[in-house]
Amino acid sequence: MSSERTSIIVVAVSALVLLTAACGGGSSNNDQGGNGLSGTIRVDGSSTVGPLTEAAAEFFQQENAGVQVTVGISGTGGGFEKFCNGETDISDASRPIEDDEKQACASEGITFAEAQVANDGLSVVVNPENTWATCLTVAQLKSVWEQGSKIDNWNQIDPSFPDVPLELFGAGTDSGTFDYFTEAINGEEGNSRTDYQATEDDNVTVQGVAGTKGGMGYFGLSYYEQNPDKLKLLQIDGGNGCVTPSKETVQSGEYSPLSRPLLIYVKDASLKRPVVDAFIKFYIDNAERSANQAQFVPLTAEQAAASRNAVDQLVSG
Repeated sequence: MSSERTSIIVVAVSALVLLTAACGGGSSNNDQGGNGLSGTIRVDGSSTVGPLTEAAAEFFQQENAGVQVTVGISGTGGGFEKFCNGETDISDASRPIEDDEKQACASEGITFAEAQVANDGLSVVVNPENTWATCLTVAQLKSVWEQGSKIDNWNQIDPSFPDVPLELFGAGTDSGTFDYFTEAINGEEGNSRTDYQATEDDNVTVQGVAGTKGGMGYFGLSYYEQNPDKLKLLQIDGGNGCVTPSKETVQSGEYSPLSRPLLIYVKDASLKRPVVDAFIKFYIDNAERSANQAQFVPLTAEQAAASRNAVDQLVSG
């Protein structure tokens, strides 16, 4: 055999060895192969947090082609039910877990960490020609939006306001924004009048309020920030004076009751899987990027550090 042919064979064998190693060889580890992370991560829960987790999953999967993150939306309560039944790795939540839900998890031996991944803030907007209203109390908003309300003129909200017909625009009943607004303002999720222009497309609300002198609407703060020339932003008095919604007042919770933390819960057993541990850390480290895509208010540096610490403590514990 010539030395040239021998060299070719050696090179070919070496290439085959390298290719086998790159493909993970015969590894049976479902979460970690030679080519990086792989496996499925199951998430369910809040319809509000769902788009945020989907954004994080999209970014993570772009860097980890072997990973599949499935995101269901059965509501915060439904998500916790699945989580405590052992059906999911992560539960999306627009509120903290309740005592009965903690007990349900404990009865199944499930321990978990809570991590904040974004802040949610809703804005109430009016037409720029509205020169009379700058701040509304929660009680005034409730009188307008609660189920059965017959208020149809601005002077019914406050006698000092002019005689201008009130036209309302807001989120459709399938929206997490609808659930949040009605619970925060009217005291019960879903408790809302029905005679308003309801839509799942916030751009319709923008157009409606912008085109109606007596218009009022609500949606995520980001939609106002995209349309400041078309709309007028109202301050809200939640009991401690009028507060303007902004990134800072939402992050601090000062803008109450229309700001809240958005949360995920991850179970201890799932965090022991490298793919889940990597995804959670990626989610928190890239929270601002995901929040911007999903149009939420991002975490502060302190909030991100607290979330990472909560996960780290569960792992080390």
